[in-house]
Amino acid sequence: MEINIIEEKKDKISFEIKGEGNTFCNLLKDELWNDKHVTVAAYHIKHPLIGIPFMIVETDGNKTPRQTLASAAERIVDKVENLKKEAKKTLK
Repeated sequence: MEINIIEEKKDKISFEIKGEGNTFCNLLKDELWNDKHVTVAAYHIKHPLIGIPFMIVETDGNKTPRQTLASAAERIVDKVENLKKEAKKTLK
């Protein structure tokens, strides 16, 4: 995964996520919407087979977009860890 920042302001960031597709982008977008400071979280891929995802995140100004992205990533990691624990218990 490679992240290229396209634009960054106090309350907005737009970037490309090379090496990822709809699965990861949907997960990240949905998790961003769980943050009360996020006002926009969206992405698009111009072509599903060869396009690079382009994501926009805007906040209300109480948290920076970088902070909301970092928090969302931490929550995703926590959820994956919980899933791994549950899977290990279930599959024993």
